[in-house]
Amino acid sequence: MKYASINELKVGLNFDGDIIPVGRLALRDYRIYFEYDQNFIGRGLEISPLKLPLEAGLQVFDYRPFEGLPGVFNDSLPDGWGRLLFDRYVRSLHLLPQEFTPLDRLTHIGSTGLGALVYEPDHSEVNKQIEEINLDLLSQQTQEILDGDAEDVLKVLINLNGSSAGARPKALIGFNKVMNRIISGKHNLPENYEHWIVKFANSSDGVDAGAIEYVYALMAKEAGVEMMPVNLFEASKGAGYFATKRFDRIGNQRFHMHTASGLLHSDFRAPSLDYVDLITLTGILTKDIREVEKMYRLAVFNVLSHNRDDHSKNFSFLMDAEGIWKLSPAYDLTFSSGPRGQQSTMVMGEGQFPTIDHLVKLGIEAHLKRDKIDAVIQQTKNALNQWEILATNHGVTKANIKLIKSRIC
Repeated sequence: MKYASINELKVGLNFDGDIIPVGRLALRDYRIYFEYDQNFIGRGLEISPLKLPLEAGLQVFDYRPFEGLPGVFNDSLPDGWGRLLFDRYVRSLHLLPQEFTPLDRLTHIGSTGLGALVYEPDHSEVNKQIEEINLDLLSQQTQEILDGDAEDVLKVLINLNGSSAGARPKALIGFNKVMNRIISGKHNLPENYEHWIVKFANSSDGVDAGAIEYVYALMAKEAGVEMMPVNLFEASKGAGYFATKRFDRIGNQRFHMHTASGLLHSDFRAPSLDYVDLITLTGILTKDIREVEKMYRLAVFNVLSHNRDDHSKNFSFLMDAEGIWKLSPAYDLTFSSGPRGQQSTMVMGEGQFPTIDHLVKLGIEAHLKRDKIDAVIQQTKNALNQWEILATNHGVTKANIKLIKSRIC
């Protein structure tokens, strides 16, 4: 059986339940074209101002880096775990993943992706039943998938994953405000529930991966980095499951989300960006020095905490229904190594051994005052000094406490 690909796809924005037509994608002769809806152009909402300008006529892109998609729509597609799930599911139907074009994959995101973009036709096979979730069972099922088994739970896990990116298995959940019940969270939630994401260990993680990320989130908040609320769910094995509230949702209101990778058409698998680029991007997009300072704080925290997997998909921006852009709260902050042990995003041209001096120069480049630069660096150091106590309290292994302490600046 061969899959019959679609050749045309409608794109919309759903901020509050009413879909605003944005335009359409079309596939012709192995190339993907996009054209804005004329009425949408009149709204003046720039969904991707650098690479998909708001103008009439067809726009077309090179195959790389996103298989011909504009970066803003590629941001709707999962990578890592999410792509693995979908490809496994496709094979279970005796189809080849290579037969599914980017447009086909977007139809399976439909109205359920992260951010506010929606796609029609919608083949997401929406299951809106409110089902309570057992995290230990879900963790076991994800491990079975990683081991190559359990095809019978593929659809369940796809339904919970949505379009979340990254290598570690994730699930979109609804968490009630009294924090005693977890349900599936890919769709609109009942009253008194909030949208969260929970992570599980992959094959290379240790038993304390969730606890490490949780402690990093606590330290980042103490360092003045904007963070969403976080939680460490109890686990039958290991130190717990890390979870964070989603920043692309307030209740069932949605925000348009765009990664730095998608905005700049930068392939996150081949790091080439410098924090200077991200500082500049933040200034251009938000026109707000407060948002620039937020990016600077995040750069300082990543460098001093040895979070070296700081690639271009780990920085996002949010746009509201009025077209106002802001830097998203920080996410995926944890102890990590980048390519060949370097920072994935360089600091003033330095990736191997970025120092305080490089961070000071970055702050000056960002037009921050020297006393502000020094204060941010000192606040971050003070927050990181809490590593040993927090890690011990939350179940990080002694070996990892010692290792990470030796790398934190």
